[in-house]
Amino acid sequence: MWDKLSQIWKAKDLRYNILFVLGLLVVFRIAAHVPIPAIGAQNLREFFGQNQILGLLNIFSGGGLENFSVVMLGVGPYITASIILQLLTMIVPSLEAMSKESSGQHKINQYTRLLTVPLAVLQGYGFITLLTRQSNGLIAPLTGVQWISALITIVAGTMFLMWLGELISEKKIGNGISLLIFAGIVAGLPGVLQQTLAVFDASQAVNVAIFIAIAIVTIAVIVMITEAQRNVPVNYAKRIRGNRMYGGVSTHLPLRVNMAGVIPIIFAISIILFPPMVAQFFVNASTAWIAATAQFVINIFQNQVFYGASYFILVFAFTYFYTYIVFHPNQIAENLQKQGGFIPGIRPGSHTISYLQYTVNRILLAGALFLSVIAILPILIQPLTGGTSLVIGGTSLLIVVSVVIETRKQIDSQLTMRDYEGL
Repeated sequence: MWDKLSQIWKAKDLRYNILFVLGLLVVFRIAAHVPIPAIGAQNLREFFGQNQILGLLNIFSGGGLENFSVVMLGVGPYITASIILQLLTMIVPSLEAMSKESSGQHKINQYTRLLTVPLAVLQGYGFITLLTRQSNGLIAPLTGVQWISALITIVAGTMFLMWLGELISEKKIGNGISLLIFAGIVAGLPGVLQQTLAVFDASQAVNVAIFIAIAIVTIAVIVMITEAQRNVPVNYAKRIRGNRMYGGVSTHLPLRVNMAGVIPIIFAISIILFPPMVAQFFVNASTAWIAATAQFVINIFQNQVFYGASYFILVFAFTYFYTYIVFHPNQIAENLQKQGGFIPGIRPGSHTISYLQYTVNRILLAGALFLSVIAILPILIQPLTGGTSLVIGGTSLLIVVSVVIETRKQIDSQLTMRDYEGL
């Protein structure tokens, strides 16, 4: 490990890129503590700590939501816009054709940035309205000027983070958006540790030991599933062009167990947050049955059993849904056939497509179960640890481990490239 760190430090441009990325992450953390002007928010930290769904959204915002900072939405609107454009690419033929060209990808990125603005306005308006309607007076009612000022600040903060993420991605040290979420999660660890130690006594020693053991096992499983893949053997036939012979090699097609990453969890959060958030607008309705229905929706989503079961099912279903969006066996089979490749024992064409679909369905079951359990891990662990202060955020661990693995791979690839340049 020390040898690799020494190699990184000796490579001047790589060292500069890493320091540049660390500097941008520091800027992000400073922005996460700059409050929105003219709005006072009290007891937000406790409020988000008691709400599982909003607490998870607070994680994705890097703690900016509970601080009511200028970057309170984090990169959430940008992620939502990216998901919407990905779905439209699969539905709209013109966008699908555009995505296959380099210039088209640039246009889709521009559409994503433009879509981020109205989504940031909608999400900002929804969150402020939700917090102002809380009975404990988290936020005082806003005037028209305060509304306009707050929404402009929120949108500007989201676009600023989007820009920081793109700057980080250009340095090829990791995905910028993922690193921003990673930085927010890591920055929150000291607070969680302090909260745990504040209520710790000798009677909780067993609970702490259980917590540490489960955390270690969870990290190990996340690493194993994240790195796990099914290698489908592929052979290439020999071809003669002129006086040269090409092909005749054997390789493999890697099919990852978790192709979807954390996207299904983000999908599920968006869906499961929508009903109670809409219900908040109708709690004080003048019509009795509308107010009663709204209160019923809020109460049922606060039930841990219903929330956990719904969350599990949504993550499981969205894992299959998103994998079918990003994985195209038709294109893979067509590319293999064009390049003279084939899977041993499987005919090219429709037979290859069927085989790939069958293989993916088998390994996807493990990936979907893995993501679903990770999503509801805090609910499962809470009875074992005996309190809310000792709760493992499975989604947080998944993001942290995935980002660390991805960043390490990108740095290793840059070091390997420098070795080849030396030769």
